Amino acid sequence: MKQVKILAQFYVDLLVKLGIVRFSLLLALGLVALAVIVQVGVTLILHGSVNDIDIVRSVTFGLLITPWAVYFLSVVVDQLEESRQRLSKLVTKLEEMRSRDLELNQQLQDNISQLNLEIEERKKAEEAREEAMQDLENEVYQRENAQLAVAEQSALLKSFLDASPDLIYYRNEKNQFSGCNRAMSELLGKTEKELVGLTPWDVYPEEVAKKIIKTDEELFHENNAMTDEQWLVYPNGKRALFELRKVPFYSRNGRRLGLMGFGRDITERKKYEDALEKASSDKTSFISTISHELRTPLNGIVGLSRMLLDTELTDEQRGYLRTVHVSAITLGNIFNDIIDLDKSDRRRLELMPKPLDFHEFVDEMGNISQLMAEQKGLRFDLECLTDLPKNIEVDSTRLRQVLWNLIGNATKFTKQGGVILSVSSEIHEHDADIVFEVEDSGVGIPKSEIDNIFAMYYQVKQGDDNIHAVGTGIGLAVSRQLVQLMGGDITVDSEVGEGSTFRVKIRVPLVEDVIEEEIVTEVKPELTGLSIFMVEDIELNITVAKSLLESLGHEVTVAMRGDEALAMFKPEDYDLVLLDIQLPDMTGFDIAQQLREKYQDLPALVALTANVISDKTEYLEKGMDEAISKPLSVKAITSVIENLVLSCSYEEDEVAEQLESDHEQLESDHEQSGPSESMIDKLLDLEMLTSYVDIVGTKPVYASIEMFEKMMPDYIAILDSNMVAKDQDGIKFEAHKIKGAAGSIGLKHIQQVAQKAQSPELPAWWENINDWVDEIKNCYQNDIDVLKAWLKQYGK
Repeated sequence: MKQVKILAQFYVDLLVKLGIVRFSLLLALGLVALAVIVQVGVTLILHGSVNDIDIVRSVTFGLLITPWAVYFLSVVVDQLEESRQRLSKLVTKLEEMRSRDLELNQQLQDNISQLNLEIEERKKAEEAREEAMQDLENEVYQRENAQLAVAEQSALLKSFLDASPDLIYYRNEKNQFSGCNRAMSELLGKTEKELVGLTPWDVYPEEVAKKIIKTDEELFHENNAMTDEQWLVYPNGKRALFELRKVPFYSRNGRRLGLMGFGRDITERKKYEDALEKASSDKTSFISTISHELRTPLNGIVGLSRMLLDTELTDEQRGYLRTVHVSAITLGNIFNDIIDLDKSDRRRLELMPKPLDFHEFVDEMGNISQLMAEQKGLRFDLECLTDLPKNIEVDSTRLRQVLWNLIGNATKFTKQGGVILSVSSEIHEHDADIVFEVEDSGVGIPKSEIDNIFAMYYQVKQGDDNIHAVGTGIGLAVSRQLVQLMGGDITVDSEVGEGSTFRVKIRVPLVEDVIEEEIVTEVKPELTGLSIFMVEDIELNITVAKSLLESLGHEVTVAMRGDEALAMFKPEDYDLVLLDIQLPDMTGFDIAQQLREKYQDLPALVALTANVISDKTEYLEKGMDEAISKPLSVKAITSVIENLVLSCSYEEDEVAEQLESDHEQLESDHEQSGPSESMIDKLLDLEMLTSYVDIVGTKPVYASIEMFEKMMPDYIAILDSNMVAKDQDGIKFEAHKIKGAAGSIGLKHIQQVAQKAQSPELPAWWENINDWVDEIKNCYQNDIDVLKAWLKQYGK
């Protein structure tokens, strides 16, 4: 096939080269020659010889066939040429295409190279991204671990803070709370979430908030830590003393964010300090009692020995007796010094001024001083230099103590001569200036020592006699304190070897003789049958009063707060209103005032108070129609009903007759069934209990006792906290509650002690309050047991 292609190509190339004519001639010759050769060859083969005709026929055949062959070949050549040209064009196009392909291939190669580069770069970027992702994952993992660790540390810190019994809180510079621990939440009665954003004004009483804000401002101004003590109140009313430490705290860049506060409960420490003080007080009381008990026989010894010294005695007997006499007086003086020393150390020297017949007092001092001087063989003179007031108000015991001390020192340091007590006064309209001068002829006091003699324990040594050894060295110090408490002072003039003069000057009120009269209040018996509105906040008082009133046939509606009472009250629904004076949100006087402003026609408004009512003027002036004491008694409520309610709807005679009948029946029942033991009568309010039990029975009383026993531990806990806080208002308020609760179940003894505890106006109230509180705490359960035993016996 390849040979044919080559031959054809040769043929075409030859035709193109020779041209059609020459190629035709050459072809004709070639065909004639071929025909001759073929004819000759075939003839020779067939006949063995060649004739001329055969040659002619061969030439003729060649000439005939030549044009057709030339034509055929020309056509073929033309077609081949066309094909060639087309092929050439195609080749050209192919070349162009090839060239373009080469260019495209080159571009493709370039693109492939670029793509390869991009792929490499992308691979590298992907590797970098994977590395970055790995780093990021590691960082996220580390951050998660760090956050987890921080969360764990935060939780641990929060647990630690919540476990702390100390208060921990923090506030921003706007005084708003930002957080706190559990102890702080319990103190304020709010969760940490509720507390955030509030200020001290929102969570503390006004006085406490004011003090806290003030210290906050000082801390922010000075930028220094501060420590303070503050009494704070728990939601249940319990008070606790906290030592509050406040420090500023800052962000990482040093910007101040606010303050942190730490509060440590030092109530127990305060209790311990108070216990020490009470122990000291008890010690003083013990010393005073022992001194008093010993002073009585000592006075007898002094008096009898002085009388015996005036009888006929041998010298030996007189010496012995004089020693007994002087020893007894000295021992008495030492007792006085010991007592005053203790009181002076605790700053508890106090005065109890009372009306005094001053003339009798001066005469008494003269007689005693005469005896003190005579026992040493000294002369004594009493001189009244001016007219003296008849009656003054002074603590005679303390004044006597001062003068005894001065006169005793004068006789002690005087060997010969005498002692002069002179008294003078300058009388004014309402008071008088009184001057006592004690002058002796003794050893005197060096000028260098005069400024020291009033110092505690200081003793002046006079020569070789060591006279100062007799005594305690505290008499003058205590005497000056006592005189200064009286509004005066002690001064001294002295010269060694010539004697001394002590001058006492005081100012005292003038008084007239006062005759005290006892006011007796008549109490009338009780009636029943009304619609009563009672406002009372102590559940035990409510139970007792409601039980009594309902047993009498009354219908009772109760409100426990002032705002609740004002919302519930409708004047047309009630015949009588009983208003407790002390309520959690307002006083009974406030309620009465608002009711009278709001309504024209009101039922009788009666004040309920646990206080002893000696004068009802205050109650009437503040809007009450009457006032009665708690617990309610049959007599008291009957008197109110008779005078303020039933007098408007019943005939007075009928009412009085019914009241008298009921009262006589109750009195008769009491006489028949009431116990007579003095101890029970002292501990229990038998009159109230018998009338109450006769009306309602013993079951409500037992229920009230049970309620009282549940309430008392909380009352006592709060009372103790107020005692430690020395909060007199809080003590008074809790004692008032205890008094009302005890009175409601007839515990007369506890009620009486609580009455004392709630009365700061009593003399020496603060000195006795610990004893009264202890008596309540230690005795109330025993009194309850006595009450239960009485109920058991009475109910038979």
